Amino acid sequence: MTNHLFDLTGRVAIITGAARGIGRVLAQGLAQAGAKVVIGDINQVGAEQTVQLIQEAGGEAIAIQTDVRQRQACQNLINQTVANYGQLDIMVCNAGVEILKNTDELEEFEWDQVINVDLKGYFNCAQLATKQMIKQGTKGSIIMNSSICAFVAVPKSSGAYSAAKGGVNQLVKSLAVELASHKIRVNAFAPGYMNNMMEGTEGLRSTSDEMDELYTRIPMKRTGDLEELIGPVVFLASAASSYVTGAILMVDGGYTAI
Repeated sequence: MTNHLFDLTGRVAIITGAARGIGRVLAQGLAQAGAKVVIGDINQVGAEQTVQLIQEAGGEAIAIQTDVRQRQACQNLINQTVANYGQLDIMVCNAGVEILKNTDELEEFEWDQVINVDLKGYFNCAQLATKQMIKQGTKGSIIMNSSICAFVAVPKSSGAYSAAKGGVNQLVKSLAVELASHKIRVNAFAPGYMNNMMEGTEGLRSTSDEMDELYTRIPMKRTGDLEELIGPVVFLASAASSYVTGAILMVDGGYTAI
């Protein structure tokens, strides 16, 4: 295996939810691998900051304000990407929110908020990206950010988030089968506990006792660095994974292996 298998030079990638956290790191990683990167995020200020970081490192990127809950906004994201770069090769569905409540305490609007961003938003972006890739007649890669919450019950995580991520996994498998004939691959990566706080989880893992308890559940005895997600995503985006589709790649330090 040689490094060129992971080279994304000449490829155009959209990543949603890249104004901060996991998305920002992944956007930088895709750019470092050679891709032209389009940041789609409702937070335009943060998205522009991610673009600046990529450009300062010698990469190419633009930001397009996008609310993934709104289908027309997602279509605009695709349209502007093609208008700027002429094509779309990689779609990374990453935008996400979480609400730290037991499921019996969730308000209906909170359930809707999580499902609309974490599942409907993925459907919107993946389906519209698929249409563009088929129109181009080129190979493509769709990558979704899943979670260990799709596989196991996690303390301080709501049923809405777990349901959304479980839906993401099945969406990945369904699309992988449907799109194989178009040479479009669809996969997901499923992070475990990482060194970041996604929107809505600011109160999670707040004490040393909670962290000590968490480490007893992770075979590698630590949380993951965000940079450790770059390799899996670049792998799934690149020719290195040319025979991989319908897969959910666990990146969890062994958490779900127990």
